[in-house]
Amino acid sequence: MNIRPARSADYGAWLPLWTGYLDYYEADLPPTSGDTWQRLMNPPEDGPFCLVAEAEDGALVGLTHYVFHGHSWRAEPSCYLIDLFTDANARGKGVGRALIEAVYKKADARGAAQVYWLTQNFNEAGRRLYDKVAKLTPFIKYQR
Repeated sequence: MNIRPARSADYGAWLPLWTGYLDYYEADLPPTSGDTWQRLMNPPEDGPFCLVAEAEDGALVGLTHYVFHGHSWRAEPSCYLIDLFTDANARGKGVGRALIEAVYKKADARGAAQVYWLTQNFNEAGRRLYDKVAKLTPFIKYQR
């Protein structure tokens, strides 16, 4: 498996992964609008950025999107892992872990003080992985 930045030619393979992610979280976003893809292909300095997991046969089997942002408590940036998704047929094969670790490397190269993300409480399979690669925090999310 190869973890790499997404390329323009990946759109057709990225879209089913993105749609699968939106479906999993029951998100009401128009997946074919192209806006998300355009932002990923032309990110400003802090992102959003896209990494994809490419199987040996060249098929894309996972994606992650992440951004960097400033923080009021420290001078170093923080890295927010926005989205993480693995194709159902590739789950349990280390794709999610490899994508998270690739974001960790990008964050380390950028001097980020932390990498963090959110998930739904019903994402039991994801949470089992997250418990192995990160520390659960006591924060509760509020949103307008």
